[in-house]
Amino acid sequence: MLEPRRLAARAAARRMALLSGGAVGDLVGFRVRGESQVGPRTRIEVVTEGVLTRMLVRDPTLEGVAAVIFDEFHERSVVADVGLALTLRTAELLRPDLRLVVMSATLDGAAVAALLGGAPVLSATSRAFDVAVQWVPQRAGGRPIDGVAGVVRRAVEETEGDVLVFLPGAAEIRRVAQALESLLPRDGPHVFALHGSMPPAEQDAAIAASPAGTRKVVLATSIAETSLTIEGVRAVVDSGVARVPRFDPGSGMARLATVRVTRAAAEQRAGRAGRVAPGTCYRLWSEAEHAALLAHRTPEILSADLAALALDLALAGATDAADLRWLDAPPTAAMAQARELLTELDALDTRGEATAHGRQMSDLGLHPRLAHLVLCGAEAGRTRLACEIAALLGERDIYSRRGPGAPEPDPDLAARILAIRGEPGPGDVIADRGSLMRVREEARRIAGRLRGGVTVGAAVRPDAKARGVGTVPDDLDACGELLALAYPDRVALVRPESQGGRGGFRMRNGRGARVSPGSALMRAPALAIADTDGARDDARVYLAAALDRAAIERLFGTQVRETEEVAFDEATGTVLCTRSRMLGALILGQHTERVHDPAVLASAFVARVRRDGVSAIPWSETAVQMRQRLAFARHLDAAWPEMSDVALLATLESWFFPALEGVRRWGDVARVDLGMALLSLVPHALRRSLDSTAPTHITVATGSRVPVSYADPDAPTVAVRIQELFGTAATPRVGGGRVPLTLHLLSPAGRPLQVTRDLGGFWSGSYADVRKEMRGRYPRHPWPENPLDAPATKRAKPRKSPDSR
Repeated sequence: MLEPRRLAARAAARRMALLSGGAVGDLVGFRVRGESQVGPRTRIEVVTEGVLTRMLVRDPTLEGVAAVIFDEFHERSVVADVGLALTLRTAELLRPDLRLVVMSATLDGAAVAALLGGAPVLSATSRAFDVAVQWVPQRAGGRPIDGVAGVVRRAVEETEGDVLVFLPGAAEIRRVAQALESLLPRDGPHVFALHGSMPPAEQDAAIAASPAGTRKVVLATSIAETSLTIEGVRAVVDSGVARVPRFDPGSGMARLATVRVTRAAAEQRAGRAGRVAPGTCYRLWSEAEHAALLAHRTPEILSADLAALALDLALAGATDAADLRWLDAPPTAAMAQARELLTELDALDTRGEATAHGRQMSDLGLHPRLAHLVLCGAEAGRTRLACEIAALLGERDIYSRRGPGAPEPDPDLAARILAIRGEPGPGDVIADRGSLMRVREEARRIAGRLRGGVTVGAAVRPDAKARGVGTVPDDLDACGELLALAYPDRVALVRPESQGGRGGFRMRNGRGARVSPGSALMRAPALAIADTDGARDDARVYLAAALDRAAIERLFGTQVRETEEVAFDEATGTVLCTRSRMLGALILGQHTERVHDPAVLASAFVARVRRDGVSAIPWSETAVQMRQRLAFARHLDAAWPEMSDVALLATLESWFFPALEGVRRWGDVARVDLGMALLSLVPHALRRSLDSTAPTHITVATGSRVPVSYADPDAPTVAVRIQELFGTAATPRVGGGRVPLTLHLLSPAGRPLQVTRDLGGFWSGSYADVRKEMRGRYPRHPWPENPLDAPATKRAKPRKSPDSR
């Protein structure tokens, strides 16, 4: 049977053992992280959700298990969802006899039943006493816990029996316990704390029944919300807030966030007061606020960091989450990001399968980032420093401001390591004593796990030592290298514009980061960054350590890739090839040289045109004329190729690329015969008809060849002196005789006189007016009354000699 918490697992096992008339470890036992009580006669084993996942990884058949019961499933932790998905796979593929039961007091039973293949839904009711709700809203702007101690005293005075108080975390429990010392009578109720980080013996004392004639106040986190029955509770004081895991993009890991409870959780809490008799629940919010609460908690799998989930699936042989059945499937993007991180941490190979190193990481029971850091640090003989850093990363910052207006703590990780070791903090910051104690204890616990069974350095990749941080004595100089092992995606190099200590960096994941002025890290050439404000660019760095390029090469040399980028250089008109050594978005080295390969050059010029458009090509007049002639032919017949910018861009490789043979720089393109290149697009059957369809010139009556302009495919034009058309009755045509030319009739000086597409109509009409005006201006040129009877000419009348006069 699965329980979401260690305390609940122990309590459930003891209750069932009591009801069965035996002791824990006999018929009923339990197994949680760091503690186990089972025996050869154990038939019911209560475990935490993570224990089931490890069981499924080690033995997917669950040999010896007849049924798996998921209790309190409404909490919808990632671990519970993974456990159910893997158990369903086992039942479907390997153990059709395996029985599954999913239980909760507040659960969408229909959805779960459908996931289980149409399983029956059973409802059980038990005797419940009425619970009167007292609304005690707090003053506007105050914190939810500010009024808790006063309401606890009121509950003690107004009710009988024990009082259960719900608070978000251990820090708030200590604060309220301290306040109650002066509010409760000396001979009054004994105050107990109850939270997950307490020793088991103290947890058991908090939930044990009070001796006859005594009362107690239990200050608890959400750990007491379900699964536990604290005998004698008649009143509940609910602060209305809880701490739940939330993925923090700034730190890259899950952190506990303080949030308002859901309505379902509030009902669960209130129900604790009605187990043995009618009770009272004091809620520190109003009825209106209650109506605005979320109905149920959002499943953690939809918003959590999925690195641990992805590693569990890989260890279980499920490389594709889509192959499993989920109540809510893990988001595809989050899974892809998790697998990418695990690959960088050497937990997964290129096929997505778990490595030996990944199995060692899982055994540590830490977030994959921290597990990788600890194992690699231990390989290199830096166990103490690695455990201290891992403990720091799992805790909120140990530094706090001294007062309003005080500067923010320096983000340097090394200063915090000194604080853990008893050295004072830098500047105007001090370390929080409670946080320090928790970090030191967690560092000892991690070190104990290493000593207690996790094999370090076994079956690691051949290049592990080269990748590691070396085996020099343990000191603070290795902080950056160890931190980089946990955050390979946040290794950062100083930005070029920040050389000289401006504090700007670029991370391996491509995002920018900035260290606050005055930090010891401002002049570092590189950083390993653990925590930021989460901004997508120019994020503020909250925790980091100095690094150098040599360390980056040593740690991630096997992940560096060589790239080549060919680009057109606008300044010189040449093509340059830049070869770079890249670690993600970081440039570790770069060399640029001119390209001489003809194919590469042609491709680069094509890319430039594709980027800037066909108008960027230095077209010659001949090439422009060819394009216009082909566009005119296309206007008459769709069998001809299209000459629009869009069409030419789409076919650059067919006409432009072949024409670039021998071109070494952009300036040489102007000398390429692009007209012939365009002609290559024309089918051979049509090429011979181009001159008749769209001739480059027409021959007029004088024998002159006059060029035709096809700039407007609807109206091709020629410009010709009017005297050269004498005797021509019909308008010249192109397009195989289908399209009359637009004639720009010119004076003897080449100035425009008339535009017409009807030459015969011009002769019989407006020519008379033109003649009247022009014969005086150009007397040496013929202006006959009937131009159709006059010979065409391009000469003027000869001047009269003096003798002839």
